[in-house]
Amino acid sequence: MSDAGKQQEQPRDPRGGYHSGPFPQQEQEQPGLTAPMDPKPDHGELSYEGKDLLTGKAALITGGDSGIGKAVAIAFAREGADVAISYLPEEEEDAQDTAEWIRKAGRKALLLAGDGRSEEFSSRIVEDTLAEFGRLDIVVLNAAYQKNRDSFESLPTEEFDRVFKTNLYSLLWTARAAVPHLTAGASIITTASIQAFNPSPQLIDYAMTKGAQVAFTKALAQELGPKGIRVNAVAPGPIWTPLIPATEWPDKLPSFGQDTPLQRAGQPAELAAAYVLLASEQGSYISGAVLPVTGGKGL
Repeated sequence: MSDAGKQQEQPRDPRGGYHSGPFPQQEQEQPGLTAPMDPKPDHGELSYEGKDLLTGKAALITGGDSGIGKAVAIAFAREGADVAISYLPEEEEDAQDTAEWIRKAGRKALLLAGDGRSEEFSSRIVEDTLAEFGRLDIVVLNAAYQKNRDSFESLPTEEFDRVFKTNLYSLLWTARAAVPHLTAGASIITTASIQAFNPSPQLIDYAMTKGAQVAFTKALAQELGPKGIRVNAVAPGPIWTPLIPATEWPDKLPSFGQDTPLQRAGQPAELAAAYVLLASEQGSYISGAVLPVTGGKGL
């Protein structure tokens, strides 16, 4: 075997391949957009290769315009699924870009702009997806909001309300609308967080919602399992998405993710395979599970 062949067989060091140094100081207003980010996140645009694991399926991804949701949308499309994404109207630029990548994969894209804090919108996106695709096989409950808190005693009630409505109420409303339309083989996936198990005091309200999402996932998996519907969660660690510079923690941003055993933050592209596993028949006996993607940081 040639030296070139031997080099190709070498596995990639997980500590490298992506941005691993300090992040430049930067700040955005919520909800955060991809374009101003430095460095730009990797959503798998140029790297994810599908294997037809979701051919003919239809997926709905909340918060699918950017970050983890975008990476999952691209991966699902390249695996053969049509993809609907919901997002806030101010995220239109990111959503259009995601839709373009879905269409480049030869699949249908459906854009659903609105605020998940509205019960009507969070329920209607299910009906809109069914009307466009004629079926619904995968529901990814990914939309989230977080903000750095100076202290618990200064946490405003309106902010607490915003976090819970975005992260929990919208999840419940969308799942409740979807379940009657799901059949055996369908999959529900929530985006939980390492914060559910290892909470930071500055993100206390966010961490509370993520803990509740884990309970939601495990309880719903028990109810829907006898119907052949699997329910799981992915628990990301520090991932470089627009939510991070929009969280308002400039003093911590430069070292973001460097406290993990792999010594760097993760990229959205590194989450995609976990969602594909849980959505596809490759994960047919996985239900009620929380899959950590944390760079080695323990739950």
